[in-house]
Amino acid sequence: MGLLDSFERGLERAVNGAFAKTFKSGLQPIEITSALRRELDTKAAVVSRDRILVPNRFSVHLSPADFERMTAIGPTLIDSLTQLVQQHAVAQHYQFSGGITITFVEDQALTTGVVQVESVSVKGTVSWTPVLDVAGKRYPILKSRTIIGRGSDADITVDDTGISRKHVEILWNGNRAEVNDLGSTNGSQLDGQRVTKAPLPPDSVIDIGRTRIVFRVLAQSADVDQFSDLRSGDENGGPQ
Repeated sequence: MGLLDSFERGLERAVNGAFAKTFKSGLQPIEITSALRRELDTKAAVVSRDRILVPNRFSVHLSPADFERMTAIGPTLIDSLTQLVQQHAVAQHYQFSGGITITFVEDQALTTGVVQVESVSVKGTVSWTPVLDVAGKRYPILKSRTIIGRGSDADITVDDTGISRKHVEILWNGNRAEVNDLGSTNGSQLDGQRVTKAPLPPDSVIDIGRTRIVFRVLAQSADVDQFSDLRSGDENGGPQ
């Protein structure tokens, strides 16, 4: 249940209240996750004792109604599904030959609530992209130092009276991240613990004032569009 619990927490962050009614009927995102995990387990190929290869390109076939609801959420759902595929691969010691692609496909032959997954292995190169999900918006980290605060001179300005003008900074060296509180009035928390300066692993949660910040590292290939994002669980395990 650990992976499913993790998905549900991630989905709660990814899908805000505007989409809450979407999942009262029809296919549930958790069912797509289960189908992807089954596809990995079914297609796993043992190459050697230390090498088990699995597909990295997935086509998720949905009924027209389910397709409309799932694609309405946007890339955040693809990101959440990709992270769960990566986590399952790590837990089972699977390896990918390239970046992961998850694509939603509208299938007129399917009825509402039914999902079918097709997969293949495709070789490719992967580049790692750090991002910050701040108050429901996604910001790629484009430089080595990113300041978050209430002031207009911060790199990411947040409308929250509970945070300082320059509250916290995220440092990124191309491989690892670090969070530093900039002497803020109300302080910062990292995964529920007060923090002044600390390493920032992927999927860490920073709380400042009433604002929640999630740090993620997405591994993607060069050819990316809104609903066929290339993400990776590369053989070296990615950024730490």
